[in-house]
Amino acid sequence: MALVVQKYGGTSVATAERIKHVATRIKRRAASGDSVVAVVSAMGDTTDELIALAHQIADRPHAREMDVLLSTGETQSSALMVMALHAIGVDAISLSGAQAGMRTDSVHRNARILAIEPQRVREEVERGRVVIVAGFQGLTETMDVATIGRGGSDTTAVAFAAALGAQCEIFTDVDGVYTADPRVVPEARKLKDITYEEMLELASKGAKVMAPRAVELGSVYNIPILVASSFSEEPGTLIHGGVDMEGFNRVRGIAHDLDVAKITVRHVPDRPGIAAEIFAPLADARLSVDTIVQNASEEQLTDITFTLAKGDLPRALTHVRVVAEQIGAAEVIADERMGKVSIVGTGIQSAPGYAARMFKALSDAGINIEIISTSEIRITCIVPEERVADAVRALHRAFELEKAEPAELTG
Repeated sequence: MALVVQKYGGTSVATAERIKHVATRIKRRAASGDSVVAVVSAMGDTTDELIALAHQIADRPHAREMDVLLSTGETQSSALMVMALHAIGVDAISLSGAQAGMRTDSVHRNARILAIEPQRVREEVERGRVVIVAGFQGLTETMDVATIGRGGSDTTAVAFAAALGAQCEIFTDVDGVYTADPRVVPEARKLKDITYEEMLELASKGAKVMAPRAVELGSVYNIPILVASSFSEEPGTLIHGGVDMEGFNRVRGIAHDLDVAKITVRHVPDRPGIAAEIFAPLADARLSVDTIVQNASEEQLTDITFTLAKGDLPRALTHVRVVAEQIGAAEVIADERMGKVSIVGTGIQSAPGYAARMFKALSDAGINIEIISTSEIRITCIVPEERVADAVRALHRAFELEKAEPAELTG
């Protein structure tokens, strides 16, 4: 008998019928002898609807009250799931994040997990109950509700699996991790497995199948994570440490992201500390910056360009324009019609030929590269938003990812 923590996403519990379907799956798993703790997201688009409702009430809703409001979505799902389980003869109980022992800091809307105190969960499991935990939420030291940001239910599930020493299974509306988004590349291939590092790069660069923070937690606590569909019995993708079970294929997948805006600060004085002056106010405002490029200095002046999420662009511009005036920069230029495409795989940055093949594929497709950034296992290009889908398809073909064993480069 094993203890397993499962997570069911918003699409999996979007309607009463889907909740009943998930309840049947949980019953079947419990009947096999395993103890089940299931983390649930809010139903369908509930979170977005609650955010929209709040903004109908107030232009700038207070962050604490937003967390109180948004946490009700997951609480609703957990209670309904237990009702569905009771209806088919399964002893179960719903717990809020606070009741389940999720402790967070006080940064509302994007709280960090400080600790998991799962005593109540253990007690209920020992009583033979299925435990349904409301994801995405925890309790601060001042006894306030705090939510942990987008993808919070994934993160909740992995955190509880680590705290309980349990297996972790993420059920969603896709049946695993693919070499690219199948909606963009119909011939994309599902991976049997992928390493934490590769999955983290894919997730952080646009792949929506897993939240980056959840993958990070899995890596830190060495919790293998199975990603599978709640709508079928198809085998999923295992995210794990160590070598790839499929063999050593350098490029494992293509990630893309349309949520990209670009800011360029022109003719910045090239002196020590200038980058800190630009980016410190953004950090203080909790604005996350992605790719950063500084041009070579010319006549002691340089340009600094960086990318960030489109939704953060208005706030970022407010801070950057103030700093630009203080440091004597010539102008600030913004463009929110950008996207990024990345190839991800262990060792590609240090192996010859991969960057060249990527750039040639994009060139052959007539796609202009605005910015390039790399890590040990990723190469990312910022391209015009309207060409992102073309870029993904071109790269998928160039690296032959539709094949079970992509061809190694020969030069």
